[in-house]
Amino acid sequence: MRSISPRTLRNAVIILLIIGLIFLSLGGFLRPILGIIMDPFVAAQRWLSERFMAVYDFFTLPRDVTELLLRNTQLENEVSNLQSQVIQLQEQLREAEVLYSLLDFARSRPQDQYVAAAVIGRDPSPFLHYVIIDHGSDDGIQFGMPVVTQQGLVGRVDAVTASASRVKLITDSSSIVNVRLQNQNEDAQVKGSVTGEVNLEMVSQNITLNPGDILLTSGLGGNYPTDILVGQILNVEKTENNLFQTASIQPVIDFEGLRAILVITNFKTINIQPLIPSAPQ
Repeated sequence: MRSISPRTLRNAVIILLIIGLIFLSLGGFLRPILGIIMDPFVAAQRWLSERFMAVYDFFTLPRDVTELLLRNTQLENEVSNLQSQVIQLQEQLREAEVLYSLLDFARSRPQDQYVAAAVIGRDPSPFLHYVIIDHGSDDGIQFGMPVVTQQGLVGRVDAVTASASRVKLITDSSSIVNVRLQNQNEDAQVKGSVTGEVNLEMVSQNITLNPGDILLTSGLGGNYPTDILVGQILNVEKTENNLFQTASIQPVIDFEGLRAILVITNFKTINIQPLIPSAPQ
């Protein structure tokens, strides 16, 4: 019988060990041992990777942050510019809407001639109710001319310079407007007050006033043209012992938001005061 050489036996043992290790590995028996062997290498690799990324970020991150901050500033400036443009466009749109409304009003009363003006100032006193407009005598504006908007009566010109005018509003305490009730053949007066409230006065007790009744200029007194909308009645105050009844009025004009007006330039005011007889002494 032929004997097996030591070399062949060694090779066979090595092959059997390799095969055994493969089966043990496939069966999961060597996983704990491999974990013990490989864990130091994995930990070392992780440590090196973290250090490498830290060094990389140290050299690259500041530049990226600077670029991001610069870009963010540019975007913020662009947003601010766009917001400013939007605000300007909105203002232009509102101004155009006001001008179109004034034009429509002027077309509805072709018998009158107008000068359009912008409100450029207000009286700072809480007891006086005036606005300043940017047109004056150089534009044909004179003292006493009526002032309106597309909504209705504003007041009248109270003082004039070459390039500007002062308009006394109907809310001023010295303002008196002769009006008529739209639905009744009855004349009355609308008077301003120190607080800016507007009241209806000189109405007979025989007249029935209702909230919502419309008031138009009557033309009496020669200060305003006829049929310009003034306001409507809010509350009625009627006392039996008084000769006249009164009512609070809601003007049609938003005086706080007044931005543009029309001055009626072909209306000539008439001073009838000298024609009114004075009471006997």
